[in-house]
Amino acid sequence: MSPPFCSVRNLSVRYGREAALKAIDLDIIRGERLAIIGESGSGKSTLAQALASLLPEQAQVEGEIAWPVLGHAPLPGRDFGFIFQDPGTSLNPVLTIGEQVAEVAKRHLRLDWRQAYAHAEELLGRVRLPQPASAMRAFPHQLSGGQRQRVAIAAAVAARPAFLIADEATSALDVVVQAEIVHLLDGLVREEGMTLLFITHDIALASGFVDRIAVFHNGERIETGPVRSVLSSPVENYTAALIASHRDLSTPPLIAQVAS
Repeated sequence: MSPPFCSVRNLSVRYGREAALKAIDLDIIRGERLAIIGESGSGKSTLAQALASLLPEQAQVEGEIAWPVLGHAPLPGRDFGFIFQDPGTSLNPVLTIGEQVAEVAKRHLRLDWRQAYAHAEELLGRVRLPQPASAMRAFPHQLSGGQRQRVAIAAAVAARPAFLIADEATSALDVVVQAEIVHLLDGLVREEGMTLLFITHDIALASGFVDRIAVFHNGERIETGPVRSVLSSPVENYTAALIASHRDLSTPPLIAQVAS
């Protein structure tokens, strides 16, 4: 059996007396698309921040995060890309779209600026941003929320990372744009052979394209399994309630409609 891409063992994160994560064990398999599902405060974003070394200084961390495939802690931008919930805060308002995407490629792929700009424009086309050449000269405030999220995705994958973390990357978007973004992520991950950690509270949205689901509740991982298994035969009552609270999972997910 090949080693996991990432191995989390007995990971706990506390803020004073409050436990955000409690003794988490989790393996992320190379090339898989894993969804972390849970309501607000369940610890799913804390896990993403821990994997990306983005926890605040006051966080008290115990346990181990290992990267057997990489053999070292991942380098932000180069080894992993991170897509945040709000692209309005993750994009620099005073730099053009082209500058922000090209800078990642220049830094990590050792391209000159001309090559980096060409790479950035190609990426904007791949994420289906209208008129990529014009978008290169635009500033974030000139784009819609869905377009800004496409730019954030382009920046996250600009250095061809092996691992992509999407932390509630669709929660601020309307349902149709959510499905479009998920379809886009699905295609990019498949084409580039990336490992994806998709964090969301929407089990219906994730169920249309991930391989496995891990359910978090009150800082604990309470259930993990293949999508069909978790949806059809949840082990925990909380998981069953989470499934029941979302839109009808017996109908084709919206991502399938967008893909077609």
